[in-house]
Amino acid sequence: MPNDREERRRRARALFRRRVRDALERADEAFKGKYRDAIDELSGLSRAEIDAITPGTTDLRVYAELMEIVKEASRVNLAQAELRARIEELGEVAVAIARKAPRLASLF
Repeated sequence: MPNDREERRRRARALFRRRVRDALERADEAFKGKYRDAIDELSGLSRAEIDAITPGTTDLRVYAELMEIVKEASRVNLAQAELRARIEELGEVAVAIARKAPRLASLF
């Protein structure tokens, strides 16, 4: 008979697998969605291109946030105006990075 520790481990592993599966499903939905080409364009930006906007680590944090917003927008087929508003909420650095991706640049 499994003890409490083994049972907690089993539950933790099951929870982890479920979270990974859910994350993969969300990612798959995002890459099939409305903004999949924009995601590809953002993913293709080099570190140098991102650093050219604002040197330092702030731009990488904003870039990661921008990617998450675009992925979620793609997953739920968010309207362009709403996506633009969400990018603008991230600030000027996010807008500058978005302008590097032609499909997002057209929003601004």
